[in-house]
Amino acid sequence: MLKARNIMTQSVYCVKPNTPVHEAMEILVERNISGIPVVEEDMTLIAVISEKDILRFNIDLEVLVNKPVSDFMTQPVIFFEEDECILDVCKCLANNDFRRVPVTSGGRLVGVISRRDIIKIMLKAAHGHTKCVRPS
Repeated sequence: MLKARNIMTQSVYCVKPNTPVHEAMEILVERNISGIPVVEEDMTLIAVISEKDILRFNIDLEVLVNKPVSDFMTQPVIFFEEDECILDVCKCLANNDFRRVPVTSGGRLVGVISRRDIIKIMLKAAHGHTKCVRPS
């Protein structure tokens, strides 16, 4: 059975709660991603900031420049430990409105799994290149 660690993206962009939100917006746009984990200095996961979080605050752009990520981030954050089953991650992403979930090891961010990551592993399974996502 595949675990979260088997398909997560390990090189993850993240921000701190005091990061100016305009810097998070730049990362979202430049990296073509829809959300960023928010972590403490020791990589402890505390939240996520997404495009939707930013759009929800329809405010003046001059005010936006001075606001920290902590004013926009989603808490509590839904996450998975690296040893959790991919099927559980798949169900979570299918049944919720977000596109990615952070993956942790002992509370510290170690990766992210997106809907696209799940689709890729399903496609590989369909072509016989990996074991199926479903339990045997």
